[in-house]
Amino acid sequence: MIPLIQNHTDDIAEICRRHHVKRLEVFGSAAVGDFNPQTSDIDFLVDFDEAVAGRRFQTRLELTDALQTLFGRHVDLVVYKNVVNPYFRRSVDATKEPIYEA
Repeated sequence: MIPLIQNHTDDIAEICRRHHVKRLEVFGSAAVGDFNPQTSDIDFLVDFDEAVAGRRFQTRLELTDALQTLFGRHVDLVVYKNVVNPYFRRSVDATKEPIYEA
C-alpha cells in the first residue's frame, strides 16, 4: 500500500464513519506498488452500511468527493457487490488490501 494512503488512515476512518462505510479496500496500482504519483488515480472498493440503502447513490458521490479532496487526485470507487465481470473480480481480489472496517 502506498504511503499516501498509510499517512491518512485516521482521516480515511473519519470519512468512512461519516459516510456509513462498512468496509473500504484499495486495489490496483495503489495496492501493488505500480502507483505513479504524477498520473495514477486511486481505486477503492466499498461496502456500505444498510443505513444508506435509500441514499446509496448520493452517499457514493459524497464519499468519492471526500476521498478526492483528501488525496488531491481522481478516485475510482467501486461497489464490490456490483462487480459482476468474473475477470475484473479476480483482478480486484488479487490486489485488494483492507483500509477500513466498521
